[in-house]
Amino acid sequence: MQQRVSLITLAVSDMNLSAAFYEALGWTREESPDGVVAFDLIGQTLGLYSRDALARDMGIKVSDISGFSGITLAHNVAKKEEVTPIYLAALKAGGRGIKEPHDIFWGGHIAYFADPDGHVWEIAYNPFSPLGPDGGFQWNGVA
Repeated sequence: MQQRVSLITLAVSDMNLSAAFYEALGWTREESPDGVVAFDLIGQTLGLYSRDALARDMGIKVSDISGFSGITLAHNVAKKEEVTPIYLAALKAGGRGIKEPHDIFWGGHIAYFADPDGHVWEIAYNPFSPLGPDGGFQWNGVA
């Protein structure tokens, strides 16, 4: 298995609400088959898929995939000053604030919010891992 993530799929309760949330953050929806909403990222795609359909695909009950999963999705930015506007845009779009923008012990600046289905996002400025020219993130800096 190659060391990469190609597609991140989020189980959502209301496809239209969730799609509108990400579109309000400035993301562009891609053409996709019925039942899937896709947003191309740098090197990956974020897919929104019905919670019921995903549970059915996995052969489990919907109740088995509810609640905080222990996973956060991170969006890194090039400058500390970019964290707050993105956090506020997420709240305006219908997201729920979890932790306001703040300096963190390791030297960065971060904030947390949840999308309408409770998927947790971190907005992070990491001075030790600058973004590459295409906005790509690499741990400990771009080669």
